[in-house]
Amino acid sequence: MIDTLINPADPPQRQMEKLLTIAQVLMRRVEQATDDGGAAYAQFQRAAMLEDQVRDRTRDLERALDLLNESNARLGEANRSAEAARQNLANAIETIQEGFALFDAADVLVLCNSRFGTHMVDIHEDLKPGLTFDAYVDRVSRSRYLALPDNERPEDWAVRRKRRHQDRHVIFNVRMIWDRWMQVSEHRTLDGGTVILQTDVTDIIRAERHERGKMLDDQARVIRATLDHINQGVSIFDLQARLVGWNERLGQLLAIPMARFRIGASFDYLLQRFRAEIGFSDGMTDDMLEEWVHGARGRAPLSFEVRRGDDLILAVFAQEMPDGGFVMSFTDVTAERAAIEALSRANETLEARVMERTLELEDALGNAERANASRSRFVAAASHDLLQPLSAAKLFISSIGDEAIAPQAREALEKAQNALVSVEGILDALLDISKLESGRAAVSVGHVSLGRLLSQLREEFGAIAAAKGLRLTIRPVDAVVVSDPAYLRRILQNLIGNAIRYTMRGRVLVGARKRGGMVRLEVWDTGPGIPEEEQDNIFKEFHRLNARASASEGMGLGLAIVERACALLGHPLGLASTVGKGTCFMLQVPLADVGESHFARPAPHVPEPRVNLHDKIGFLVENDEDLRRAMSLLLEKWGISVLDASNGEEALALIEELGILPDFFLVDHQLGDGITGVDFILAVRARYGDVPSRLVTANRSAEVRNMARAAGVEMLMKPIDARALEAFLSALS
Repeated sequence: MIDTLINPADPPQRQMEKLLTIAQVLMRRVEQATDDGGAAYAQFQRAAMLEDQVRDRTRDLERALDLLNESNARLGEANRSAEAARQNLANAIETIQEGFALFDAADVLVLCNSRFGTHMVDIHEDLKPGLTFDAYVDRVSRSRYLALPDNERPEDWAVRRKRRHQDRHVIFNVRMIWDRWMQVSEHRTLDGGTVILQTDVTDIIRAERHERGKMLDDQARVIRATLDHINQGVSIFDLQARLVGWNERLGQLLAIPMARFRIGASFDYLLQRFRAEIGFSDGMTDDMLEEWVHGARGRAPLSFEVRRGDDLILAVFAQEMPDGGFVMSFTDVTAERAAIEALSRANETLEARVMERTLELEDALGNAERANASRSRFVAAASHDLLQPLSAAKLFISSIGDEAIAPQAREALEKAQNALVSVEGILDALLDISKLESGRAAVSVGHVSLGRLLSQLREEFGAIAAAKGLRLTIRPVDAVVVSDPAYLRRILQNLIGNAIRYTMRGRVLVGARKRGGMVRLEVWDTGPGIPEEEQDNIFKEFHRLNARASASEGMGLGLAIVERACALLGHPLGLASTVGKGTCFMLQVPLADVGESHFARPAPHVPEPRVNLHDKIGFLVENDEDLRRAMSLLLEKWGISVLDASNGEEALALIEELGILPDFFLVDHQLGDGITGVDFILAVRARYGDVPSRLVTANRSAEVRNMARAAGVEMLMKPIDARALEAFLSALS
């Protein structure tokens, strides 16, 4: 009943009025009722409960109204703060001297100051919030204040401008009418919006143009002075073959008064002079010269000689200039040609003498080769024949019992035994050399296990080194190479034996290093070292660096055998030595293709680098402006801060000025001014230490590679592979 009397949709005041009315009615019924069963009292109780409920609902509604009023007050305050902040922002950007505009992430204009677009009065009224970026560019492209480049339509300019908008940072100059210039700087915000700044740079460009004009005037004076002081006659012609420059030497060589030269004179006058008094060399005529002068652009350089009179010979060189004109130079080569003629006459006599001497030398060489062959055969035969009696003598001496010999005789026998062993070794060496020199050495190239070979050498020389007080270390290696096992063993025996023989204290180390498809065997010692002037001589027969060494210590044949055996097998042999510190002999042997040859100590696994380049600073030294810009953009997209310069001097000056040392350098090889990229990197290392660097070049010549390798500089070849560049940068993180 109550639910039908009270409508929840009524305002609280109306609901309270209804409840009070109901309560009053119920109270009157209670007072009038005579029912003894208590029905009136029950109705009274119900009315009291309803009144309590009304009061509770009323309090809840009052609290809700208070909260609503408070929220409305806060919302109003927030709106006022936002409006104040917007007004402050508008006032702030209005104080900026440049034109300022902000586009949101959807490329819609949010706000701009009054200076934005003022250089284009015809579109300034259209620059209002809500304007899209494409519409803004279209209006700018059609403005009558924009000075478009030659042969470019407004639509083409708009397409190019919108394409630049795709980059994160853009800075470029726009030419306006009346020789005015505006610099536009465009940058992306964190939320994807775009900020555009417009700066009037007219005064700066005009000042630069004025300075450039002064510089060109200075250069013209320098060129004029240079032309007047060189020993060549020079004439300069424009595209229409009209004279625009010359020097005094030209008149002297051609016997033409200087008064006859004037700006704008046609080349035909000079050609008439050629026809009248000057004769052309073989293969050149005045018609051919005239055809070259009036030919189409792209002419190849022209070189010929002319004669003036009987005595003067002039070398003429003509070359096209970039603007289509050409330069023609005249050089007096009379003395050179006279010297050449005299030299030619002398050569004829000399050639006859050389031919006669050559025949004599050929005879002498034949005799020497025959004598050498005879010597080799004699040594081989003598060595072979002498080895047998020597072996017999050794057996005889060994057969004598110790008990029947006095101590003095035993000592003499031991010395004789040692002498025979030394002689036998010398004869073996002579026999090896004889075979190697005569070409009769038979090699059997196959797979050789370095691990087994080095293990045998360790057992063979370990006791000899220990007896001398030396520490012999032969590092284990598990690799299979291609060589002749007997000759490879003999090479290593001689190298290790020499190291032990000439090392008085310290150690001898034998190891191997893998280099691509090769293994480099190295024998190190801590001996006296070999002076540089003796490093070629030690490979000669019977040459010993230590002249006091006895015959029992060798006759200087070991290294001669090593050199000839390495040449026979095609194993490059190297030597590095420091006097007073020791020597290293190195030998390169190819790896065998028997699966994956590996070393006993494999290289540790290197995890893939995680690239983090956002805190790196790179320095790009490149004289090609377009390439420098392209590389800068690529590095900036990777998060790298880029410094750049067009030459080495400018780069070093910029580092000194900023006081910041970059994390890496990318340096072009050809920087001009007489300095190469390698020179610049070495200069940086001398000043700041070993900063990571790469030489960037398109020059693939061996000379550049050797220069970079000698300086310890790695190269990146042009065109640059972005993956190779990223791999270099990844190693820096």
